[in-house]
Amino acid sequence: MNELLAKLSGGLIVSCRSENDDPFNTPALMTKFALAAQMGGAAAIRAQGIDNIKAIREQVDIPIIGIVEGRFENDWVCITPDFSDIDRIIGSGADFVALDVTSRKRPNGMDGIEFFDEVRNRYDIPLMADISTFEEGIRAAEMGADIIATSLSGFTQYTEKFANDQPDYELVEQLFRGTKIPVVASGRIWNPQQAKEALVSGAFAVIVGSAITRPRDITKKFVDALNVKK
Repeated sequence: MNELLAKLSGGLIVSCRSENDDPFNTPALMTKFALAAQMGGAAAIRAQGIDNIKAIREQVDIPIIGIVEGRFENDWVCITPDFSDIDRIIGSGADFVALDVTSRKRPNGMDGIEFFDEVRNRYDIPLMADISTFEEGIRAAEMGADIIATSLSGFTQYTEKFANDQPDYELVEQLFRGTKIPVVASGRIWNPQQAKEALVSGAFAVIVGSAITRPRDITKKFVDALNVKK
């Protein structure tokens, strides 16, 4: 664990994932993104989907944080929904498993806190806790998370109203001051200055996804900006 954390410290974690209808959503193309990220100096890759994780593992030698996306009953994304997903992520070669540790009830009937507690008891693996609030982060730390990530700030029903086009620096700083485990800034980081500011706020490392690996979203940002001026 110490060796893995040392590789991530102060570094950039590139999230390689796409929507189902995205033209880049194939293992071969996700692997190209991961390779380009490694060549650019990324400290680690965060990858979604077993086929993608396996393909990326064969080509990159930096740490991989693996997730599987499922859905809550209301169709919101659920990060790594069940124990079978944990097993498959481990088998795919990921170094870390990331999972939703919010208070929402999962499809398997457990809320994120209960599920994480059971995962921690069953598996001796590095775990990244994706959270949306300070309270969830503190609880995850108390239950043995190795890393806390602010990935779900603004992406739960009870934090959606606070979301804007900026990273949640305040949450990063609160967790940095309130816990003793690494805090990773994740979500709405669109440029290097924002990434640097996240580190200043106390982040151990930074996850960037859409701004690097989702050309459709990047294009839309430019288009929207140009349309405002018409």
